[in-house]
Formats: sequence, structure tokens, C-alpha cells
Amino acid sequence: MFIAMNRFKVYKDATQEFEQLWLGRDSHLGEMPGFVEFHMLRGPENEDHVLYASHTVWESRDAFEAWTRSEQFRKAHSKAPGSRPLYLGHPNFEGFETIQTLARPASAAAE
Repeated sequence: MFIAMNRFKVYKDATQEFEQLWLGRDSHLGEMPGFVEFHMLRGPENEDHVLYASHTVWESRDAFEAWTRSEQFRKAHSKAPGSRPLYLGHPNFEGFETIQTLARPASAAAE
């Protein structure tokens, strides 16, 4: 598995607009082979921003890289924010190869 993350330092007065942008967009992720799941995470509030992280799980690094070269990627990222910036600087990308996964046993999930 491969996990792709982007961190966004969103201006405090832009959090609602940032969240609506993500909640309202058509990601096209479900059209991609190797896509597993996506999470948009809201993190700690700092003096000048709120930290957000997008967290996408892929079956492999190759599947993720195919996404970044796809027409679906271009469509999903075509709607840029409005006239004002929503976050400080550029998002910080981090990619991770999975070396271990632990999950709750299926019997515990059914309880």
C-alpha cells in the first residue's frame, strides 16, 4: 500500500470556505484502479492557521503515480480556489510506503 498526504495551513478565517471546496468537489478518485480510500482531516488550530491533511490510500505507489498523470486528476484539480488565498504557502506533500498494517479483527468489528 501507498499513502499520499498533503498538509494545508489554512487561514483561520478561510476554514469554512476551504472545507466547502473539498466537500463539494468531484474527486474522480473512485474511477481510478488501485484507489482504496480518501480522508480529509482537520487538525490542530495554531495562532495563524488551522492544519488540514488530505490522506489517500492506494494499492501501490504505481497506482498513485498513474492518478497524478490521469485526466481524472486534471479534472479534480481544475477548480482552483476563488480570488483570495485560502492557505499559507503551498501544500506539503508526503508519500509513504506501508510496512505494517494492523486492523481490528472482523469479529470485534461486528460487535
